[in-house]
Amino acid sequence: MRTSVPLPFTPPPLASGGLLPPLHTSAPAGFSSPLPSLSSPMSFPPPPLSSTPAPPVVLSAPPMGPPVTGFSMASTYDITKGHAGRAPQTPLMPSYSAPPVSVLANPVSQVAPVVPGVSGSSITFPEEPEDPRVLAAHNEPPAGGIWGFIKGVAGNPVVKSVLDKTKHSVESVITTLDPGMAPYIRSGGELDLVVTSKKEVKVSAVRDAFQEVFGMALVTGEDGQSNIAPQPIGYAAGLKGAQERIDSLRRSGVIHEKQPAVSVENFIAELLPDKWFDIGCIIVDDPIHGIRLEAFTQATPVPLEYVQQAQNLTPQDYNLRWSGLSVTVGEVLERSLAHISRTDWHVAFTGMSRKQMIYSTAKALAGMYKQRLPPRIL
Repeated sequence: MRTSVPLPFTPPPLASGGLLPPLHTSAPAGFSSPLPSLSSPMSFPPPPLSSTPAPPVVLSAPPMGPPVTGFSMASTYDITKGHAGRAPQTPLMPSYSAPPVSVLANPVSQVAPVVPGVSGSSITFPEEPEDPRVLAAHNEPPAGGIWGFIKGVAGNPVVKSVLDKTKHSVESVITTLDPGMAPYIRSGGELDLVVTSKKEVKVSAVRDAFQEVFGMALVTGEDGQSNIAPQPIGYAAGLKGAQERIDSLRRSGVIHEKQPAVSVENFIAELLPDKWFDIGCIIVDDPIHGIRLEAFTQATPVPLEYVQQAQNLTPQDYNLRWSGLSVTVGEVLERSLAHISRTDWHVAFTGMSRKQMIYSTAKALAGMYKQRLPPRIL
């Protein structure tokens, strides 16, 4: 170790010859008794202030450690002799000094230690932005048990794909065993549609079709007025009736003017001479994204005699005769045939229900509608 204050000594005056007196290691006659203990501090008599030679310096046995106080030199001794102008150091106790290390906040700066003769400069390292996902992962408390394991592997794309397939399989089993659960499982999401009728045959068909395509969709029904004849005749009348149902709900304020809506309107048409068919017109109208789609269901043959009965039951002065008949074909079939419902007589003639016909066409419309929607809705 290095002491901050140099060891004090009193240089004696030079002798007449200008030479330093020799050092003696033996005690003089005046000090015949040795020191009582090595643990007591050593004491040396101060040198005389006269011009006579100084008495020899008495040294005792060296202590266990290096001397730090209580000695003096007998002459002007160059303390830097043999050390190249530097202060002597104890060989057995080397000195060591390290530059202070300071930890700074943002940004991180490291200042090099100042060395004499070398100009120092500070080096600033830019701070790398930390990933918030890593911070969130470190901040979240570890979850244990089976749920912690599931949470840990759920972020894996392969595991996520397996979970999605498993979820779809479970939903398929549930909806197969209990079809009434499908609207509850798949209701929701960003797609919100209104069907312009509360008839279950229309609402359920549209709901199933859009939920099949989009995965999740909220589909509800509201009664809209067609403002045309109950039994429209021709494609133009069917298209007008479907559009009028949407417009009537918006005019009355039942739905918002920008609310996406689906409208279904059935009509009859004579596609061939004396051959009539029942066809359904379906419209998808989305004013927000400027999407409007139309499609028609498959044509179901209607016997000519039932069409003629509906024409005979309609008054000649019927004010909506320009658009169709006042009596529907379904009403005539219900009166004429047993076990026939006016709302779903198609299954009796073709083996395919009206709901299935609307579903297949609505699913095609849902696919076209999905292609035209922005990606964020999907």
